Amino acid sequence: MGGLSATDQLHLKEALQIAVVKCSERCLYNSAKWAAELLDALPEPPTAPIDPPSTYVHPALSPNTDPEEAALEARELNKYLLAKSLFDCKEYDRCSAIFIQDSYLSGLLSTKPEDVAPSPKGKGKATASEAPTQELLPVMSQKSLFLALYAKVISGEKKRDEDTEMVMGSQDLGSTVNKQLLVVGRFLELWFAERTGDDGEVAGSQGFLEYLYGMVLAKEKNEQAAMDYFVRSVHLFPMNWGCWLEMTNLISRVEHLNQIAGHLPQNIMSFIFHLHTSLELYQQGPNLAHQLEELLNVFPTSAFLLTCKALLAYHSKDLIGAEQDFAHLLSLHQQRLEALDHYSNILYVLELRPKLAFLAHLCNSVDRFRPETCVVVGNYYSLLSQHEKAVQYFRRALTLDRSCLSAWTLMGHEYVELKNTHAAIESYRRAVEVNRRDYRAWYGLGQTYEVLEMHAYALWYYKRAAGIRPWDGKMWMAVGSCLQKVGRNRDGIKALKRALLAESYYDSTSSSFGSVGTMDRMAHMDPEVLLQIANMYDGLDEEEEAKAYMELCIAQEDGGAGAEGGDDLGSSLAIHHDSSLAPGGSDDEGGDRAERNGGNEGTGVTVATSKARMWLAQYAMRTEDYATATRLANELCQDGVEVEEAKALIREARSRMESASLWEG
Repeated sequence: MGGLSATDQLHLKEALQIAVVKCSERCLYNSAKWAAELLDALPEPPTAPIDPPSTYVHPALSPNTDPEEAALEARELNKYLLAKSLFDCKEYDRCSAIFIQDSYLSGLLSTKPEDVAPSPKGKGKATASEAPTQELLPVMSQKSLFLALYAKVISGEKKRDEDTEMVMGSQDLGSTVNKQLLVVGRFLELWFAERTGDDGEVAGSQGFLEYLYGMVLAKEKNEQAAMDYFVRSVHLFPMNWGCWLEMTNLISRVEHLNQIAGHLPQNIMSFIFHLHTSLELYQQGPNLAHQLEELLNVFPTSAFLLTCKALLAYHSKDLIGAEQDFAHLLSLHQQRLEALDHYSNILYVLELRPKLAFLAHLCNSVDRFRPETCVVVGNYYSLLSQHEKAVQYFRRALTLDRSCLSAWTLMGHEYVELKNTHAAIESYRRAVEVNRRDYRAWYGLGQTYEVLEMHAYALWYYKRAAGIRPWDGKMWMAVGSCLQKVGRNRDGIKALKRALLAESYYDSTSSSFGSVGTMDRMAHMDPEVLLQIANMYDGLDEEEEAKAYMELCIAQEDGGAGAEGGDDLGSSLAIHHDSSLAPGGSDDEGGDRAERNGGNEGTGVTVATSKARMWLAQYAMRTEDYATATRLANELCQDGVEVEEAKALIREARSRMESASLWEG
């Protein structure tokens, strides 16, 4: 993107100011707030600006440049001011009725879109000679029309929430729908049909109605059509952050993001969108970090971008760095609650109870009725092992916002702790309905079904989680273990080798995964995974492969130095390397460990390495290598693991050696 010149900064400043005003006029409060926060993060020029003349009108407050729209807005000003006041007072149906009566909307459902024809010149404006078109849709400005229809959608969302049963109650099936979507979608379908010319362009459109129609289509699960309208909207008015967020919600894969990128306008908003969506897809890497640094050069104090920086560290498994970034963000914006649920997750994993207690108290003092506050407090009680109280707060978060993803997933975790598998499965399912990209919910479903010993189901869900985060070793370890339990040892070995590759991504700066050299440079591999692979080879009666992995497991005690069979492992991993995977697609949510072993530090003696040493000692006995068997058994005695069995092994080895020497004599 590069640095912005003084002129570019001035244009960006004006564009953000216009966005704040236009979004506020249409009651798009979150988009207006986002633009205003970004605007506030723009550094002021070093010299004071010259006072404008008294007749100067700022572009954000200037009238509509379309004369027809400007005339309609002037005529409707009194009604618009009343409608916006009603919207601000949350009287959504009254707001909508100022411009469109309910009886009229009901009648639209019996009208076919083919009844509306575009004007002959493609301009899309109704004329007096087009009597059916003139009578079909009321004539009003796009600003008023958007406000009326948007109020209807919000009214439907409010009624849907009121009709919904208590969270996780006996009648809470998650099937309640917004009944206003059909009629609003119908109106907009007719509006676009009336104004679309032969070239497919909508004459005089401002972009907001495309955004609203895309939102309706997305809620109706017509995602392809919704994406088309969102793309149209950001071309016409790129500063509507809400539209970019809706697009992010429809993108579930990096390939889809790259495909969409070619159809977007090339400006700073698409740059921010790409960064935000990449983080939502759990991406990380130097390219993303470079993009973020360039944006922070333009908006150095932006709370949104500082949050992105913290999340980027989070996705890179740098939990300490992420915690520091969130702490810095909190010191700059003490009253801002957005994304603090992520901060509480990090504090939970790091077991920083005093900081989590302080965060919970702070959020509670700012606004106790925000979903983020309830999630933070729920995490605090979970860290105290008060799981019933944690569930209570997660349910409260969902009562405030049914689409709060963190609350659904974390509540599933709490129900697992409470051994309520049915409720856990339902919580995870609802999380997946909210966001199909939530690998934690897929993984949680796999774990819960594994507890129920329904391994075929567990395997399917684990594979979904691994598909979302292909470079997360924990996902592939779960897949491999599950494959072993269903008797598919060969496939399980492949999955566990992918787990080793995935973990090596964070321990090696090399990008040539799967090569022998890369494997030799691996600082650390999980002894449990190596032992599991060895046991699976043993189950397949491939003792040489099993022996190589047992030796590699023992070698992890001192950081992997001197592992026998290391080259064989590198070659074997290269064979099973999946070229469809790309580095940079994973982070560690911190589910089970806060810090990774680095450098050449070994694990020391573990249960896994002791089991591997015992297997190798028994193997040496079978192959009549009594000296090796004795050495390994002596090491087991020193480790204090399997001591009695090791002593028995030493006695047997000595006896056989003595017998052999007698025969030789």
